[in-house]
Amino acid sequence: MDQAAAFLGVETSLTGRRWVGPGGETTRASEALHQQTGLPMAVCAVLARRGVDAAGAEAYLAPALRDLLPDPRSLRDMEKAAARFLAAVKTRQRIAIFADYDVDGGSSAALLLIWLRQMGREATLYVPDRIDEGYGPNDEAMADLAARHDLIVCVDCGTLSHGPIAAAKGADVIVLDHHLGGETLPDCLAVVNPNRQDEDGELAHLCAAAVVFLMLVEAGRQLREAQVKGPDLMSLLDLVALATVADVAPLIGVNRAFVRQGLKVMARRDRIGLAALADVARMDTTPAAYHLGFMLGPRINAGGRVGKADLGARLLATEDPHEAAALSERLDVLNTERREVETAVRAAALAQAEERGTDGALVWAAGAGWHPGVVGIVASRLKEATGRPAVVIGLDEGIGKGSGRSVSGVDLGACIQKLAMQGVLLKGGGHKMAAGLTVAEENVEDAMAQLSALLEKQGAHLRGPSDLRLEGLLMPGGASVELTEAVESAGPFGAGSPAPRYVFADMRIFSARRVGESHLKLSFGDGHGARLDAICFGAYDSAIGPALEAHGGAHFHLAGRLDINTWQGRQTVQLRLEDAARA
Repeated sequence: MDQAAAFLGVETSLTGRRWVGPGGETTRASEALHQQTGLPMAVCAVLARRGVDAAGAEAYLAPALRDLLPDPRSLRDMEKAAARFLAAVKTRQRIAIFADYDVDGGSSAALLLIWLRQMGREATLYVPDRIDEGYGPNDEAMADLAARHDLIVCVDCGTLSHGPIAAAKGADVIVLDHHLGGETLPDCLAVVNPNRQDEDGELAHLCAAAVVFLMLVEAGRQLREAQVKGPDLMSLLDLVALATVADVAPLIGVNRAFVRQGLKVMARRDRIGLAALADVARMDTTPAAYHLGFMLGPRINAGGRVGKADLGARLLATEDPHEAAALSERLDVLNTERREVETAVRAAALAQAEERGTDGALVWAAGAGWHPGVVGIVASRLKEATGRPAVVIGLDEGIGKGSGRSVSGVDLGACIQKLAMQGVLLKGGGHKMAAGLTVAEENVEDAMAQLSALLEKQGAHLRGPSDLRLEGLLMPGGASVELTEAVESAGPFGAGSPAPRYVFADMRIFSARRVGESHLKLSFGDGHGARLDAICFGAYDSAIGPALEAHGGAHFHLAGRLDINTWQGRQTVQLRLEDAARA
């Protein structure tokens, strides 16, 4: 078994994790890869950790859509969904797009709006208000859209919306989604979803925008068969990449190609909405997966969280530079508001959860007036702090709207969906790692007890902070731009494919200061003249910030991933610090 003792003897770091370095088997595999391919050792270590051999190294390092793109027709209902969509385009029928209010929903809607525009058609965009309407289609909105349209396409939602879809009388409905399906599907023309119960699960890792993209691939195929030229789909990959990363879809298989190719498209800055948002976010380097998840994604999500729900989709689809600039500025302001709201809810939720206890299978908190737009982010913070699945619920007028986040190996979405089917919850569904729910206020305690019992059967109560897997040691002098670029060639990195983390052992802290609300900026070195700068986001949400700021001359082991900073044309390496331990 490829298992090593605690790396550098760190059994409990400042974040409560055990450090685990590469085992002997992984080290031998990376050395063999180096000999067989001539690739840098740092790259070979990443490939070996992921089980890539010499024969597969070249394809892994250059993921190509032509090799990895699945046949769209492998998904049920795909052929007829594309055919009905094209029929509406050809006969100039009235089309409505009903989209979820997050990045995946906004990107999915933008894909369709842009494609239709390039075909000389327009569509009505409808994004429900998170507070007034909640997630997914509702009876009133669907009935109203059906009265004025011939075709409604639901993106990133709809799989569990039996009633609302039935209310769409007189219009055909197509669902393009990826949320977990129930035992029955809504009665509509097509439900294209890799997470339907009658699918084989081979494409379960796709986000909704990827499903929409596959439908456009199938539409392109049908257009070619009719000897009609369709829009350029490769130019749309920036939207698929954005949604894949922001929706925390695992970066495996075709998702790696979507993100790698999409980042190249994004670097051209042809999408004026994304270019304007990147400028507002002061993104001055070549886009990477990190920027999608932590700089662009949160701002696009801010509209659905604390503002007007359709702002993100409108920004992504616009071709008007003035509208792009105005929407970007508004989303940036809303994101600042979102952070302030989140900070208050997070403090209250953490205090409540700690008082209730964090040793069970579920950590949860509920509070009156907690904004539904931030409960998901706060649930993520609780999960990270405790190593347990977490649910946070905002209560208002007798109804609780909540969001949950899970840990690897524990299927939260299926448990919440089961409770919804049993009537314990008013609504509920999602994915393995993230789910949403609606519950009557008087049933919150009982519902959370039942959810905890279901999660306990999956062993959630046995989990704590996960081990921190590390690639090995580096010295500040060896952390070069060349090494960092070589490691990045094995990306993209994100969910399901974490960036390699390195340890700088026995480091002296030269300076450490708090920046922003809870971040830490520091400079460290090895005592031999070489220094490196580091940034630790959210450092004061754990013991890292206080310990390193008040280091008192003590030495520390510092663990994190390498980034390249570009300032006035000059490139330097920075450590994005994730954990630390006393040396």
